[in-house]
Amino acid sequence: MMQMVYDVVITTDRTMMSDHHKHEFLGFMTTGPSIGLPENIWMWIAAPKPKVDKLGRPKVATYGLRKIEAALIDAGINASVIDPDHVHKHLDTAKVIMIGHHDYFAYGPPSSEWWSITGKEPVNRKSFRKFMESPAMQRAREKGIKIIVGGPAAWQWLWSLDEWKKWGVTTVVDGEAERVVIDIAKKALNGEPLPDYVFIGPSDVPSLEEIPKIKHASVNGLVEVMRGCPRGCKFCSVTLRPWRFIPPEKVMEEIKVNLNEGVDQILLHSEDMLLYYADGVRPRPEKLIKLHSMIRNMTTLPIAWSHASLAAVKYAEETHKLVSKLTDIMYSGDQEFLGVEIGLETGSVKLAKKIMPAKAAPYPAEKWPEVVESAFSILMDHNIIPAVTLIAGLPEEEPDDVMATTELIDRLRPYRSLIVPMFFVPMGMLKNMDWFRKNFLKREHIELLKATLNHSVYWAKDIVARYYIKGFKYAPVKLFLRYITDYINKKALAAEMQLEKQWEEIEKNKNTDSTNAGLASV
Repeated sequence: MMQMVYDVVITTDRTMMSDHHKHEFLGFMTTGPSIGLPENIWMWIAAPKPKVDKLGRPKVATYGLRKIEAALIDAGINASVIDPDHVHKHLDTAKVIMIGHHDYFAYGPPSSEWWSITGKEPVNRKSFRKFMESPAMQRAREKGIKIIVGGPAAWQWLWSLDEWKKWGVTTVVDGEAERVVIDIAKKALNGEPLPDYVFIGPSDVPSLEEIPKIKHASVNGLVEVMRGCPRGCKFCSVTLRPWRFIPPEKVMEEIKVNLNEGVDQILLHSEDMLLYYADGVRPRPEKLIKLHSMIRNMTTLPIAWSHASLAAVKYAEETHKLVSKLTDIMYSGDQEFLGVEIGLETGSVKLAKKIMPAKAAPYPAEKWPEVVESAFSILMDHNIIPAVTLIAGLPEEEPDDVMATTELIDRLRPYRSLIVPMFFVPMGMLKNMDWFRKNFLKREHIELLKATLNHSVYWAKDIVARYYIKGFKYAPVKLFLRYITDYINKKALAAEMQLEKQWEEIEKNKNTDSTNAGLASV
């Protein structure tokens, strides 16, 4: 049988090329350093190698890579996603290597937070560097193969110019790439000059008609139902994109692609699932119920959501009983709970009004803490487990803002959830602001970090024991997760003491610098 020859190889490093044991949240372990375990075991838990064929084509791949693959194939370009361990098989024929990633250099949340607290490189950064310095990629550079990078973390290359040059990256594509990547690939294949950097603004994003249907299975059955977000939070880059809904019929086509290739779950992706075909920020039941019913009528496999917002949860349930209706549909299949990512960001009304005034909408920003508590109660009542993010060190943040967030976290203790604080990273409309740095740490941040750690440790064991990773073949993974949970629990006090020490050291340095400055002025 003749081996397939690909002009364009699409790939990424191991932390991204994995199905994470079919549990999406395990992938978040790659955003931190290995804790209490050898790194190879940590990687096996968080990012095991996927099944591949003889050519190195993975059975499943990240959805973004699948979209680029589909766009190129539809344009008549011979392209395929290839596992990073098999890129070397295609270097004699490939002219272009395209690489996507969610966090190339661990500058994004939550990688930057773990890195800052522990002082250790997250495994995703180490893994990507290992891939880019692998013999296969060195040979690719020697052969003059064009290296084009993109994905949600494309912006990080602007902060990593040395690596850009050292690793021979030809072009960085920043934004939704399905339209522009075809032109870039054709120019590369024809030996034409390529731009160093391409930014895709709102007017250049693909239309619904230009967004291709994936050709092969995505990790954990992820399919996109919506792009963009109408809330306009200043720290978020997603809200800068046009808001578009993928019709239920098109969503079903991609679900069928996944199911036909053996994927046994469905993950509906949007920035806010309950705003699918919404009336502004007010959820509407019709299309949501239609989509979930269509899926459940076709299969009993678990249905998951990637993201939702607390205000939408509250409004949807109180106005339409929509959370109840949707979970009734989902739980009629082979599932008893739903996990979802949610941004809480801050408990400060003052900050909420400044940087995310529509986060609480249709409720007033002044009611944000009440909206949060009400939504958490609704989630708990419906067996929905949120993985919640906070942002510490937002621009204009003051001690009372941090205290307000800590007090809100304490009030959320009765509600099953994981809460992760993240340090501010300049993105969205705040992309020109300064990063949150260690010397910005305040006493109030220490108390916030302690509160979130205590909350998450309290609920982690319950979640792992009650809901997460069932089945005999995943017993070793569950055993390791219990070990990690116990380890974190034991180290929590030590971590608090370390944070206290770190803060005292910062304050000492500040006082020393102030004294020296005073002496110098004399």
